[in-house]
Amino acid sequence: MAKKILIAEDEPDIRALIEFTLKFAGFDVVTVKNGQEAVEAAQTEFPDLILMDVRMPQMTGYEACAIIKSDPEINHIPVVFLSAKGQEKEILEGLEAGATEYLLKPFAPDELTKRISELLDQYSRLN
Repeated sequence: MAKKILIAEDEPDIRALIEFTLKFAGFDVVTVKNGQEAVEAAQTEFPDLILMDVRMPQMTGYEACAIIKSDPEINHIPVVFLSAKGQEKEILEGLEAGATEYLLKPFAPDELTKRISELLDQYSRLN
C-alpha cells in the first residue's frame, strides 16, 4: 500500500509540483492550501507524513504543527517543513514546534522524494 503524504502549501504552482513529484514516486497524496486545512486533514486522513510550508494564510505551519503535535491521535505523524525561510531562527522555531525536519526551497524533486522516503523508512522502523 502506498504511503500517504499530506502537502500543505498555499502557492498553487509549488503545491502542484510537489504533488506531481510525489505521485510520480508512487505516494498517495492529499493537498491543502493552509495550516488550518492541514490540521483538519491530518485528523481525517491520518497521513504517514506531513509536508508543510511555513508561511501560509489563516494559520502558519508552525501553529499547525504545534496543534498536530498536541493531539494524541496524530502527534506521531512526522511533520517536515519545506520553506524558503532558511535562517537559523526560522529553522529552530520549526523544530521547536515539533517538526522532524526542515527542508529548504528551492528543492530538487529527486532529492525531496529521496529524503521523504528515508524519513518514512526511519519512522516505520520506530513504530
